[in-house]
Amino acid sequence: MRYRLLGRTGLRVSELFLGAMTYGEASPEVRRIFDLYAEAGGNVVDTASMYGESESVVGEVLQGRRDRFVLATKYTGTRDRTDLNAAGNHRKNLVLSLEQSLRRLRTDYVDLFWVHVWDRNTPVEETMRALDDVVRSGKVLYVGISDAPAWVVSRANTLAEWRGWTPFAGLQVPYSLLQRDIERELLPMAQAYGMSVAAWGVLARGVLSGRYAAPDAAASRVSPDSLGERERAAERAVIKVAGELGATPSQVAIAWALRRGVHPILGTSSAEQLKDNLGASDVRLPEEAMRRLESAVEFELGFPGDFIGQVDRSPDIYGDALPRLDGR
Repeated sequence: MRYRLLGRTGLRVSELFLGAMTYGEASPEVRRIFDLYAEAGGNVVDTASMYGESESVVGEVLQGRRDRFVLATKYTGTRDRTDLNAAGNHRKNLVLSLEQSLRRLRTDYVDLFWVHVWDRNTPVEETMRALDDVVRSGKVLYVGISDAPAWVVSRANTLAEWRGWTPFAGLQVPYSLLQRDIERELLPMAQAYGMSVAAWGVLARGVLSGRYAAPDAAASRVSPDSLGERERAAERAVIKVAGELGATPSQVAIAWALRRGVHPILGTSSAEQLKDNLGASDVRLPEEAMRRLESAVEFELGFPGDFIGQVDRSPDIYGDALPRLDGR
């Protein structure tokens, strides 16, 4: 397992995160999953207040070794469907959600506290100030944001910079060979701010694991009959590259995301599945394989990315001497 720094902080985080969304009880299999992840060098466990019993399970399984992990949870989702103020990114829900998460997780601090989704009804200034307050209290060490537009994240971090508040160190978004939308705005924004990017859905609901490739494949998270040519093309590409490299399709799909600079979140239901996914750390994808994987599925950056990329090389805009400019 390799490690990276979390955003512009000194916190060391493993390249692969463990997603705990589906864990409803501290079963022997769940304990084996956590043990295997830890033995491989993984140190980031990601959960959320709205993931059912997940926080309680994580708190129970990590008893006696909590400080060895970078424990991440999220807030935004409702704590009580009958109470309008029990949801959202305002200060009241932030404080009460955090206290609830701390009790469930059996800890007095959270390493990484994510805003789960952008709340259009709460001023971003309120959210950032409230997050800074819980950091100053010691109950949260670092903050991040999930599922939000690039302009919102950019504005939030600019406000934090100007006002001396804690900025977002991480961004959590969906990303896979089949869903590359974040390359348009979110990924460049995160790179510009030095933010770490955690990616969920890297296997595209199992499509990129190759599990639906067989003619008699059973339905799981999706029905094989619902897959179109675009999904099948990506599936064929990862299977072919995996065969050439002596890896599994899942490992290739995860390794592709690693090469793109993000932290894949591994959501596994068994220790055997996690063992396979962890093997992605050892897969080295050649540039030629990266190109084949990315060309298998059509993706257009769109405006303004494509347009700016074209004019950036245009002598009509920047003059004939542009090729002699170093550092571009």
